[in-house]
Parts: sequence; structure tokens; C-alpha cells
Amino acid sequence: MKTVRQMIDGKSQGLLSVNPKATVLEALQTMQEFDIGALVVLDGGGLVGIFSERDYARKVILLGKSSKDTLVSEIMTSRVMYVTPENTVDECMALMTEKRVRHLPVVLSQKVVGVISIGDIVREMLSEQKFIIAQLEQYIKG
Repeated sequence: MKTVRQMIDGKSQGLLSVNPKATVLEALQTMQEFDIGALVVLDGGGLVGIFSERDYARKVILLGKSSKDTLVSEIMTSRVMYVTPENTVDECMALMTEKRVRHLPVVLSQKVVGVISIGDIVREMLSEQKFIIAQLEQYIKG
């Protein structure tokens, strides 16, 4: 089973983040530009939250707030679940399922070094299953 370190080392995109003082509109524009569903919120390099499409839908749109006037700090999720580079794909999936989150920041020595999404986890699990199937087919063929 792969570790989080192996997964983030294989990602082409670097860490994308937003400042808590940015507007929701600015965060959404970054998310749209890079086709991602969440941004870690960093203040002075430290993790203070995560901002996701879910936060936007539930805390801006449904409450009738304006994306231009609302700061990320007002609606971000400040209680952030995270993993370390040594965690496995299975551990990430279990945490995501239990806590009902779709993105996990990866923290090493109190610094965010990446983000793992549910899509990353599913791709990795499918890849592992394909490998196992190929190995079994080879074994059966002799």
C-alpha cells in the first residue's frame, strides 16, 4: 500500500493555498483556474483552515452572502483533519469516510506540504487493484 509521501511526490501540481483575508471570490477564482475543489488556508505559513466548494455552497450561497464581500476566514472550516506523509492510502480513506471530508492537508513538522483529495485516493486504489488483477492473471496463466 502506498504512503501519502509517495502520492504527493507523484503529483504534478504544487501546494495551492489562500490567505484567510482573501475574499471568497478570489479563492473561488483560484479553485476554478486550477480545477480543484478546496484550498488550504495559510496564515504566516501556518495551517488555519480549509476552504472548499462545500463551505461556499453552505455558508455563502444558502445564507445569501456575497462572494465579493465575504472573507475566507468567515466561512472556512477551521477544524481541519490532516495526515502525515507516513500515513497510508487506506488510513486516508478511513479518515475521509469517518469524518466525511474530501480533502486532507498533508502536514510535516507543522508545515503543510501537500493536499490529498478523495479523487487521489480512488485513483490510487484503482491502480492497486489493476496491479493485483494483473498479478493474479499472470499466476493463473503460469
